[in-house]
Amino acid sequence: MKIIAVNGSPRKGGNTDLLLDEMSRIFERNQIETETIFLRDLELKPCDACRYCRQHPGKCHIKDDFPPIFEKSLAVEGIILATPVYFGSATPPIKAFMDRVGYAAKGMRRPLERKIGAGVVVARRAGQNFTLAQLYFFFAVLGIIIVPSPHYWTIAFGREKGKVAEDEEGMVTMGKLAENMVWLAKKLYS
Repeated sequence: MKIIAVNGSPRKGGNTDLLLDEMSRIFERNQIETETIFLRDLELKPCDACRYCRQHPGKCHIKDDFPPIFEKSLAVEGIILATPVYFGSATPPIKAFMDRVGYAAKGMRRPLERKIGAGVVVARRAGQNFTLAQLYFFFAVLGIIIVPSPHYWTIAFGREKGKVAEDEEGMVTMGKLAENMVWLAKKLYS
């Protein structure tokens, strides 16, 4: 079993990274392979709605790092989308991921359906619920099973690097989310 964590934060070593690291430790302890895709290190342009992927399933005419990202999305059992809140919304890289992967997948007879998915959001002060909803809508429209945390919404607070570690409830929530993903992955894929 494998889960990819798609990190939409432009800040290396920031709060989004810390939350995903916490989750990865739990996956590792439970023998679930995890790979983090750092969108900040890749070129992923926004979708231009040309519909090329509808005539050429799984392909996109835009020349960037989309093909390996898309292939990894198809090959795993679970996807985590993680983003800080920027101006009350998901970051442009995570939005580009959702648009490009989502649109290409819709032209391929729903290859992401029945995978598991989770959203992780970091906020300084506000916008976290709307941003989490953006991530959840991506999963819902593609038939991806949304994994919740039994503790609270899968959000945490922190602005400066490392501050999210001081959000005890947020850290516990991410741990519980990872445990739920492990449980559901084993139920569905073992």
